[in-house]
Parts: sequence; C-alpha cells; structure tokens
Amino acid sequence: MFRLLRSALLLAATMQPAGAVAQSWKTQASNTAANLRGISAVNKQVAWASGTGGTFVRTVDGGEHWQAGVVPGAEQLDFRDVEAFSDRTAMLLAIGPGERSRIYGTEDGGAHWTMLMQNANPKAFWDCMAWWDAKHGIVVGDPVNGNFELLITTDGGQTWINGEAPAKANEGAFAASGSCIAVEGAYREIRQQAAWQVEARAWFVTGGAAARVFASSNAGATWAAATPPMLSGPASAGAFSVAFADANNGVIVGGDYQQPGEARGNVAVSRDGGASWSRPKGLAPRGFRSAVAYDRDAKMFVTVGTTGSELSRNGDSWQPVDSENYNALSFAPDGGGWAVGPQGKIVVWVPLPHHSRFRPRLP
Repeated sequence: MFRLLRSALLLAATMQPAGAVAQSWKTQASNTAANLRGISAVNKQVAWASGTGGTFVRTVDGGEHWQAGVVPGAEQLDFRDVEAFSDRTAMLLAIGPGERSRIYGTEDGGAHWTMLMQNANPKAFWDCMAWWDAKHGIVVGDPVNGNFELLITTDGGQTWINGEAPAKANEGAFAASGSCIAVEGAYREIRQQAAWQVEARAWFVTGGAAARVFASSNAGATWAAATPPMLSGPASAGAFSVAFADANNGVIVGGDYQQPGEARGNVAVSRDGGASWSRPKGLAPRGFRSAVAYDRDAKMFVTVGTTGSELSRNGDSWQPVDSENYNALSFAPDGGGWAVGPQGKIVVWVPLPHHSRFRPRLP
C-alpha cells in the first residue's frame, strides 16, 4: 500500500501544466476578521483587500504586515471590490440595493476616503468594477428597465456617463469577487479621419436565467453578447468571473454557488476575444468557482472558490492547488498575487520547489 501511496503522491507532485511552475498559497496575517471579498495586487510589495463592515486592508511590504481599517460612515457596507493603483491610491465598491451601492476613493493610503459616487436608483444594484488606469474605469450593475447598468468614467470617478447592454428576463451579474467584469490592455484614444475613437477592451459575465459574456472594444460604448457552455437557470448559477491573458485568450468560471461541489458547467475558454466559448478539453475545476485571474509572470490562469483553487496554462486543463475556501484573487504585472476569503483570510501566491527536487514526506 505504501508503494501505491508513494506513487500517487509523486504523480501529484509532478502533474503540472506544460511550461508552468509549481505554486501554492501561504497564509498571512490580515489583522481583521471581516469576510474579505475583494483583492487588488499592484506589485509584489503592494496590495489592497476589502470586505464586510466597511473594511479595507493594505500591505506595502509583500504581506509581511497588513494594515486594517474601516471607511468612516461605511461601517454597515460590504466592499465587494477594490481597485488599487499604488500604495497611496485605491477605489472601493460597496454593493447593495439603492444607496448602499457606492464608490469611495483614497489618495493618501487610506488615511482619508472620499465618496465618489452613490447610487440614487432604489432599483439598481452595483456588482463589480474594473479600471484600465486611475482615470478610466467601468462599473457593472444588475439590469434596470431591461438593460444592465453600466457606468463609465474618464476622470477618475469625478463624473460618470451611462452605457447600456440589453438583458434577458431574470438575468443578472454576480457581486461575488469583484471580477464579473475585466479589462485588458490600455485605454487609447485614436484619431480616425475627422473624429476621435476609443480603443479599450472589456468583458462582463452574467448568470441566472441566462449565462452570457458581453464584450466591448470601445470602453463599453457598444457590446456584443455570446452564450458560453455554462450552468444557468437557477438564480444562483451562471458565469461569475472573467479574465483575459491578452486580446484573444480568456477564461470564465462559475457554476452554482448553492451546489459548491458541482463540477459541471463551471468553466469555459475563448480564443477569439470572447466572440465564442468552448468547454475545456481536459480536467475542469473541482466545483463552483467565484474568481479567475491571469498570472502574467508565470503565464497561467488561476481560479478560486469555496472548495479550493486550481491553475491552468491555457484554461483547457486544470490542476488542483489546494482545497481551501477563497472568494477572490488578483495578480500584479510583476507576478505578485494574493487570494482572500472568510474571516480575514489572506494568502500570498508562492512558488514551490521544482518537482524534480520536491518529494512529499511519506508516513
């Protein structure tokens, strides 16, 4: 039996996607017990996270120390998304019906916060946001009067304009991890003939009665919808998160959060910028997944959820990393990465020894 166990452990240690480096998560002390639902990695040293009770946390030393705080006046709010641009500048998105949906910003490392926008429509519910840079961002909200609420800023959140994408009946977005929308590349204004046009790629995902992916190449001015092979029907099922490695190659994850162990219809892959989606050719993640992100340093996708995390070189086959409970994750351009979860959980993404030198300890 021990020989069989040894063989199985060695096989697990060496099964990694082609070209990938073995990775794992290392726990860090967050200094908060809040349920953390948002994370934004700026670089290997700087990251911000957010969660319940108006909570935010920040590190400037790679997670050796996390500073926790509460935004004044937001003690009853749930910050499901955070977008950080430096050790000083970040945005927080609070979710909820009506005026509970808000965006706050800081420019002094969280010492002071300014409410940049508050939802005035009692029927609206904001879900997630993404930013190309500190000036250009976009917010997605659940449908109001048959259209997804889309709010776009080009001045760092001082002013916002409305966009629209038609919704189907009982279709919505999920405020699960701050990653139901993603942007890729730079926000560019290009002069063509006598007019200026915007080039800026974005995608957002939906669920409920319909699971779809909306894609835009002009910062949300217009959208094209595609139907991926994902679970849909119940209000708890659909696509929850989207990430793109470049303009063409993307992954969406989701499933049914009320069936966390269900590994059917929880991932899809695109090779054409989101115009079409297909099921993975190999192993899928092991259950419901609330977030996916791309590690540009290691060149791999990573996904997390209530039953664990997996990694994949291209989205076609997923290798288990662990079986812990996570809500969200984020990677910086230089490879720094973190995931967050319940009760203040924060873990940092770290490389393991190469499998040729790594041997698991046996009983």
